[in-house]
Amino acid sequence: MMSQNLPSSACPVVTVCQVTKRYPGIIANDQVDLALWPGEVHVLLGENGAGKSTLVAMLSGLQQPDEGHIAVGGRVESLSSPRRARALGIGTVFQHAMMVPALSVVDNIALGDPWWRRPARRHYADRVNAIARDIGVRVNPFALAGSLSLGELQQAEIVRTLLRGSRVLILDEATAMLTPDNAHELGRLMRRLVAQGLAVVFITHKLNEALAWGDRISVLRRGRKAGEIGPERLKSLTAPQTTQEVVEMMFGIPGQAAATPAAAAAAAAPAPKTAGKPVLEAQGLAVEDPLVPIAGIDLMVRAGEIVGIAGIDGNGQKQLAEALAGQRPVAGGQICLDGERIDHENIGQRRRRGLRYVTDDRLGEGTVATFPVSINLLLKQIGDTPFWRRGIVQPAAIARHALRQILEYDIRTPAVDTPVGKLSGGNIQKTLLARELSGQARVVIFAKPTHGLDLQNTQSIRGRIRRAAGAGMAVLLISTDLEELLELADRIAVMAQGGIIGMVENNPAARGRIGELMSGAMT
Repeated sequence: MMSQNLPSSACPVVTVCQVTKRYPGIIANDQVDLALWPGEVHVLLGENGAGKSTLVAMLSGLQQPDEGHIAVGGRVESLSSPRRARALGIGTVFQHAMMVPALSVVDNIALGDPWWRRPARRHYADRVNAIARDIGVRVNPFALAGSLSLGELQQAEIVRTLLRGSRVLILDEATAMLTPDNAHELGRLMRRLVAQGLAVVFITHKLNEALAWGDRISVLRRGRKAGEIGPERLKSLTAPQTTQEVVEMMFGIPGQAAATPAAAAAAAAPAPKTAGKPVLEAQGLAVEDPLVPIAGIDLMVRAGEIVGIAGIDGNGQKQLAEALAGQRPVAGGQICLDGERIDHENIGQRRRRGLRYVTDDRLGEGTVATFPVSINLLLKQIGDTPFWRRGIVQPAAIARHALRQILEYDIRTPAVDTPVGKLSGGNIQKTLLARELSGQARVVIFAKPTHGLDLQNTQSIRGRIRRAAGAGMAVLLISTDLEELLELADRIAVMAQGGIIGMVENNPAARGRIGELMSGAMT
């Protein structure tokens, strides 16, 4: 269902003009243009690291552009804070709920009121009920936020945003944590909101949601706007045609010229090599998950081989990696390492066999931010000799080990006892690699290993992955960066909806074949 076309005299509610945002070593947004129209669901697509979150942060007043400007109602404005953005009618509902769990919905709404004034609970409750009724949802204004389901909490967040007079509603990865039924209900709610004249910005990485609910689709790639499909063209295309165009914009397939010489070099497939015997095998692997269950996974990685996993993020890649690493229970099938079943073994047992996992959440899951670099290098060896003897820590042994790893992996840190959270993202990632590649590693699973890193660190990490395979390790490389997979992998599997839909040998025709598989899976 599409919203009615607006008259030609209508103006965008918000216009983003040539906006650029830089961080040390990386350009997060590069001369991005965007127009948000009333009565439209404007879908913003792009893989992780494409620049979506940075753009949302600037529209929400959390960050300010280094170049370019943002206009609201045709007037250039400085969105200097979230309060200023809300005052201009721009409301954002983030992926993770921002309400205080121990407070009711109305008390969460009243949090910004003057502290000396008694909260106007009844007034807010009446407003919540009226808005909820207008947009066709049910929200109990006196329910504790912590007692609500994810879908109910999201609806309450949307009502709170509309209560503040928002003309633009930004939904940032709004379906990432929702069940399919809740996501479908959110889609119907967006259609009701735009029917009332709101401009809705829907950030997602799921093509099926973009096709189902969008009036306009914009794609970000490597910080730049790769293209846009407007309402008229969107209506004229079939679903397969739209999918093909979006995939081409997101991944540069088929045949799109590389944006930089470095990207052109990366597009060249690695030289063919003879891989060794199978090391890691999955047969009929199934994992239960309320969002993306996986089933029927058959996969084999040989010694000295890099097998890539491609696909739109959120199609079961994380579930697969965690099941192989021992972080999720297996619901069916089996996992073998060197021909022996390991699916019944825990993380520590698999690690001692030589299976290692480099998570994509380097700071939240992979390391403990407040612990020193030296301890983070040994997180999975706590209590082992020679670093602990009879339960007593051996500081000198830990420091010597840390110094060796820091030198070998070029970890830039002031000292071995510096908290790892104070390092740059690239150096945190080097710390992870040093820990997981050391010792008797036989097979290493990398999940988006260069996500969010600058070019220098990206090339350094990719070099480490090549050398690991060159040393005979079996490497499973999960990445949403197709150029990275084409540069490193010997074979590339494509995942969609919790399954592997094809395996492609990395050769000059691989890019087009991967595009065909991804396009077919999303229609």
